[in-house]
Amino acid sequence: MKYLLTSGGITNPSIHDALVDLLGKPIAECSALCIPTAQWGHPMCGPASARGFVTGEPPHHMSGLGWKSVGLLELTALPSIGAERWVPWVREADVLLVDGGEATYLCHWMRESGLAGLLPSLSETVWVGVSAGSMVMTPRIGASFVEWRSAPDDQTLGVVDFSIFPHLDAFPTNTLADAERWAAGLGVPAYAIDEQTALKVVDGTVDVISEGHWTLFTP
Repeated sequence: MKYLLTSGGITNPSIHDALVDLLGKPIAECSALCIPTAQWGHPMCGPASARGFVTGEPPHHMSGLGWKSVGLLELTALPSIGAERWVPWVREADVLLVDGGEATYLCHWMRESGLAGLLPSLSETVWVGVSAGSMVMTPRIGASFVEWRSAPDDQTLGVVDFSIFPHLDAFPTNTLADAERWAAGLGVPAYAIDEQTALKVVDGTVDVISEGHWTLFTP
């Protein structure tokens, strides 16, 4: 699988170009599936914000980029309908657009649904994450980002070998100093990225795509 791990979505031409490069063809020729599941695990999210993501409202515009088709994949429903129904939907999609919210909740449902186990076989599919949709691919998110009360710890899927501190300077508690304190307790490399930055990951190689600010912390 190919990954475009963002803080704020497709927010500038550089990130847009990186997405098209990963897809290998124009957006207008690609089919997308939206995954809003992480929203249900975060106390600041709800029906209105999930609707905004699915319908392509600002600020992310993820489903409104001009895809050939856009569908909705709700991970909490998948265990009840059987893999024979939903796996073909995922295999036929060119890109999975994965919204933010609570990363440990998203991680839980990726495992419960079977999507996490399917990812290694999706060699040409592109995963575009926003915030928690990006953080879920990391080994840990740090205790300060855990908002789901049923989360056993701060561990996530570990598909990539670094952690992500999103929304750098977007909130009063997301300063570079806050990110440095967060990174100090993780034991893995960690990127702090703002809304104008994305991490493009192909075959384990990381390229920083940015028209904004970012910092890499090493253990």
